[in-house]
Amino acid sequence: MKKYAAILADFEQKRAAGELRPGQKLPSVRQAADMYGCSISTVTRAYAELEKRHAIYSIPQSGYYIVEDEEQEAGLDDGVIDFASSSPDLNVFPYRDFQHCLNKAIDTYKYHLFTYGDPKGLSALRETLVKHLADDQVFAKTQQIAVTPGIQQALHTLAKMPFPNGRSVILVEQPSYNLYLKFLEAENVPVKSIARTAESIDLQRLEELFRDGDIKCFYTMSRHHNPLGTSYGVREKKTIARLAAKYDVYVLEDDYMGDLGDRRGFEPIFAYDQSRHVVYLKSFSKIIFPGLRIGAVVLPEPLLDRFHTYNQQGGAALLSQAALDIYIKNGMYERHREKIYRQYEARVETLHDAVKMYNDAGLLEVADVRSGIYTQFKVPQAVNLERVVDQLKRRGVLVNSGKLFYLSTYLQREKFLRISISRARPEQIHEGVKAVIEEVKRGMNA
Repeated sequence: MKKYAAILADFEQKRAAGELRPGQKLPSVRQAADMYGCSISTVTRAYAELEKRHAIYSIPQSGYYIVEDEEQEAGLDDGVIDFASSSPDLNVFPYRDFQHCLNKAIDTYKYHLFTYGDPKGLSALRETLVKHLADDQVFAKTQQIAVTPGIQQALHTLAKMPFPNGRSVILVEQPSYNLYLKFLEAENVPVKSIARTAESIDLQRLEELFRDGDIKCFYTMSRHHNPLGTSYGVREKKTIARLAAKYDVYVLEDDYMGDLGDRRGFEPIFAYDQSRHVVYLKSFSKIIFPGLRIGAVVLPEPLLDRFHTYNQQGGAALLSQAALDIYIKNGMYERHREKIYRQYEARVETLHDAVKMYNDAGLLEVADVRSGIYTQFKVPQAVNLERVVDQLKRRGVLVNSGKLFYLSTYLQREKFLRISISRARPEQIHEGVKAVIEEVKRGMNA
């Protein structure tokens, strides 16, 4: 066996035997050459291959370290069942992977990371995103993509900038993303509403609003809606794209959780847009970690100049962009997406099993959501929702009231709890669902 292959084989054998621990430092290149009785170049080649396989990572001026295969449990078990948080599970953060990419980014880009950079985003990342987005049937040119420090900044810019149709009103679904609704109210942006339920949306009413409502743009989450958890079917997505073209209304498609679903037959509205009326927004925080603060916006060409003119808050940190570029190129993002998708899918299935077991009286109406992290637990109108939330909190079960996800002036609200499984450990889900149903039952009798 050649020395190069012998080094690789020895590494795999030691890792399988537990002799190499995650985070452990490997012998230096010179030390390894002495150990294996070979040249420095042979060891360098072997280490490069292991790094390519993502078995090790390097830190400049420090050395080579073992990549952590399985994330360790983060934090202590405080007994709380968290059905409220929308942040990713701490225990599935790709910490070692991304640390590796940060190190490579520093080594690759060096002094360029300390400049202001292109406000549109790192060119290498934007080029990588062209291929990455194409997997979701979002076909765009590099110049159409802007990288922002999170999607909220992009949404704020789009809300304030003028659109070619000359209109002023933003149409929002009710319920919808609470932080965006609060922003629109705080900024006194003209807003109109359309009801969306777990079943669908009234497409006839949507057409009426597009036609007569002075609608500048329509904000929607076509996949894994927050807070409902549901997604539009092909008919709804095609119709929205057609109506946008017919009435010259732009669609702001917030696809922040599109990666948490099965991609087969699950295209966004953008895939059906033939008139350049859909603005596609993608976040990376729900897959990797919130602190990354990177979002991507795909803009129709008529909006490009105005968006960059009004987007004066600066771009995402260059180091984060460079690391994300490497993370995607090396296949780590897709691997992590598949891992987290499968884990969340299993938790959603456990949630439905628990509902089937404990909801025998039919007190809850539960949306048939099979992926993503959210679902809706509708409760009877007689129930005091806020009291249920408070009582559950006392029992160590955190949930969010659906009231949070409506405009303050919108009164035709459904009464529901938004349930998130991203931070709920699988072994907690049955206990949590049982507690929810018990408190709803008490609320009926109060």
